[in-house]
Amino acid sequence: MLVVQPSWVGDAVMATPMLRALRERYPDAHIALLCRRYVKPVFTGLPYANRIITYRTGKTKRKTGKGLLKIAGRLRRGKYDTAILLTNSFKSALLCKLAGIDRIVGYERDGRAFLLSDRLLPYKAKGKFVPSPVIYYYLGLAHFMGSRNRDIAMHLAVTSAERDAAKQVLTRAGLDADLERPAANGLGPLVMINAGAQYGAAKCWLPEHFAAVADRLVEERGATILLSGTPRERRILDAIQRHMTHAAVDLSSKGLSLGSLKEIVRRCDLMITNDTGPRHIAAAFGVPVVTVFGPTHPEWTEIYFPQERKVSVKVFCGPCQKKICPLDHRCMKEVTPEMVYTQASQLLNA
Repeated sequence: MLVVQPSWVGDAVMATPMLRALRERYPDAHIALLCRRYVKPVFTGLPYANRIITYRTGKTKRKTGKGLLKIAGRLRRGKYDTAILLTNSFKSALLCKLAGIDRIVGYERDGRAFLLSDRLLPYKAKGKFVPSPVIYYYLGLAHFMGSRNRDIAMHLAVTSAERDAAKQVLTRAGLDADLERPAANGLGPLVMINAGAQYGAAKCWLPEHFAAVADRLVEERGATILLSGTPRERRILDAIQRHMTHAAVDLSSKGLSLGSLKEIVRRCDLMITNDTGPRHIAAAFGVPVVTVFGPTHPEWTEIYFPQERKVSVKVFCGPCQKKICPLDHRCMKEVTPEMVYTQASQLLNA
């Protein structure tokens, strides 16, 4: 059995309840996951799959076509009899067809209905997709395959190699390699700030606002502030540090990877973030999280985590789901540092 995974880190984390339900339904099946290489650490250490197959796609159309055939050839050698598509793309269905997989299960999206052997209909009203939680969207595929599991809790695991990598990052950052949830011992909390978003700039709260909240947490809570991000988010992280009065620990410059990020997030007392992948990682490890929402509809990425606080403002133009704001980014500008700090403080008090 092959399960084709989503391309975004957050979506991959939200797929874990589906994978757990599928494994419970088919305890003896050989289950393989197909995912992009950078998403693989989401699944490492979890007991739901026998194998993780990764791939990278080319940048040009010609390379992409060759890459698709190459991946199909690899899958064909695996002799999978069933493929379950968590992705909505035409290409993922075509890939499984080229791989000679007889049974292809997925939602009827992107004009691929004729490639699917088993078609599920997504929620629509008046011809438009209705915002609905991705967790249930994925879990619906497991239910179609016979599962009765209704558990929507996300879970992640950390391997020994990822734990060692996290210790190395913390050591390079000048922190105690064994530092873990210090607030539980009456010390200043360990707070991670995740200020970027791979989806697009419209999802990003203002760097100066992140900086203001971080400074206040240091001054009033004695917090240690960790900054996480990818190389392409360097500009955002630099801007936060410029606006901060106090020093923050920039993990992204210390060799941070997705695997080591999991372990460091697991150790934190709190995360403050945009609606992006690390938010889901925090929730999967039971770490309280404050999420700033702007252009995206919260219903799509609802995670049902009781220790999450969502902060947003209503604007006439949103939620627009756009990657780049065509107006003045008011949905994010009107979210104040005071609003976010209040929620962060309540979570730390709890």
